[in-house]
Amino acid sequence: MNELSLHILDICQNSIKANASLIQIIITEDTIKNTYIIEIHDNGFGMNEKTLSEVADPFFTTRTTRSVGMGVSLFKMAAEMAGGTFNITSKVNQGTSVIAQFEHNHIDRAPLGSIEDTLAILLMNEAAIDIYYKHICNHKEYVLDTREIKNVLNGIPLADYDVIMWVKNNIKEGITTIHKEEAR
Repeated sequence: MNELSLHILDICQNSIKANASLIQIIITEDTIKNTYIIEIHDNGFGMNEKTLSEVADPFFTTRTTRSVGMGVSLFKMAAEMAGGTFNITSKVNQGTSVIAQFEHNHIDRAPLGSIEDTLAILLMNEAAIDIYYKHICNHKEYVLDTREIKNVLNGIPLADYDVIMWVKNNIKEGITTIHKEEAR
C-alpha cells in the first residue's frame, strides 16, 4: 500500500468485522520530535492472547475466504521501514488499539494520502459506526466526530451524498488549515 490512509482503511475494516461501534483515529505529526504517529482504537470484541500474538503474521487470518491476512503485517512493515515501531494491544470484549509510529521525515514514510476518502468510504458503508478523527500537527489540531454530526443532522443519514461531500471537504480543509497555521 503506497498511502498510509489505505492502511488505516484496512485496520478500520478489521474493527468493523469485530463489531466495533466506535473507531477512534488519531494522527499526530510532531516535526520537532520527528515523529508521525497513527493510532486506531476500537471498542470491538477484541482478541485473545493467542490471536494477538499471531495477528502480525502474514499467513494468519481469521477470514474463511482466504488463508492470508496481509493488512496488519504490511502496516507493521511500513512503520518499521520508516524508522518506526508498531504495536497492537487488545482485550477480549473491550477492544483493540493499533499504534504505528514513523520517523516524520524518513524517506520511506509513505504519504498519508486521501484520508477524507478513507473516512467517506467507511461512513458510506457502515452507517452504524461512529468515527472520531483527530489530526494533530505540532500545536494545532483538527477534530471530526460523527456523533456530533449525527446530532446536528437530526435523522439525515451520514451516507447522504451531500453529507459525505461536506465531511470530505471539512476534513481536507481542516487538515490544510492546521498545516498552514503551523507553518506560520
